Amino acid sequence: MANPSENLIQLCRAAVEAHREATAVPYTPEGWAPWLEASAVFQAAVTEEARRDPKQSRYALEQAAKKAVLHPELDEAAS
Repeated sequence: MANPSENLIQLCRAAVEAHREATAVPYTPEGWAPWLEASAVFQAAVTEEARRDPKQSRYALEQAAKKAVLHPELDEAAS
């Protein structure tokens, strides 16, 4: 199982929050820009973290970070 760093989880959390803010109001390019930027930063960090640790697949690392942010109750239930 992939084990994302705390930094990766924080970047994912920032992208999720930016998405929530962007979709809470009618679309404008300026309104979505922070979400797109936060998502790009998160994706670049996932790629870099996976590159540094070849034992973790990029896909599994991304999914583990998203699970930790979007479904923390699943991690608590497993403990």
